[in-house]
Amino acid sequence: MLSDDEPLSLSSHALAALEEFKKEENERQENFASLYKKSEEDFATQKDITIDTFQEDWQLSQFWYSHNTAEILGKALLEGADEDTVIVIASAPSVYAAIKKFPPEELPTKHIYILEYDRRFEILGGSHFSFYDYHKPHEIPSHLRNKCHRVLVDPPFLEEECQTNSAIAAHNLLVKDKTERTINGDLKYKLVTSTGERMRDVIKKNYPDTSITDFYPEHKNELGNEFRCYASFECSQWKFT
Repeated sequence: MLSDDEPLSLSSHALAALEEFKKEENERQENFASLYKKSEEDFATQKDITIDTFQEDWQLSQFWYSHNTAEILGKALLEGADEDTVIVIASAPSVYAAIKKFPPEELPTKHIYILEYDRRFEILGGSHFSFYDYHKPHEIPSHLRNKCHRVLVDPPFLEEECQTNSAIAAHNLLVKDKTERTINGDLKYKLVTSTGERMRDVIKKNYPDTSITDFYPEHKNELGNEFRCYASFECSQWKFT
């Protein structure tokens, strides 16, 4: 039994594991720094950044979508869009990262923006990145206020305050005209929120023009909470339940 004065020591196995963890963390940080520098020098040709470049920060309630889910949400936002369609993705960087990997012929618009609290994602969005804090839903970048046709918001916390503030931000982003159509004949206005199923009543109150869909979002790391997708529209990716 150790006395209070004796220093604690780790086994050789534990020490080796700790050193390996430190090595991997240092390599990850060095790689991230290199990517940041490269993105500043030549963002237009930056092809090395994926969502896996960014380690999830659980204190910020960051849980990346699975590759399939991120692609489905991205395709739903782009479906029927034209070159003038403005799209914003708030608090869902894995969806923005997926869209960045779509081939040019699948990107009808260049007006795709990312709003995030985590400033690391500036290397992913460049000039299309804006800092966003759900605690301050009225502090929307002026170039996006009520100018966005399609918005995807994934509130980081399954709490009513977070969900309500996120809804206020979404409405501050969205255009007022819900009837305008793209050159493809599709509605420009589209709203998607992906969040926990237990937030159903909060979603209904804050987004009265959305309905629950038959699409079940999944995450890379399985979460205990069941997630659902709520949207103002049906598309090739989902239907209303």
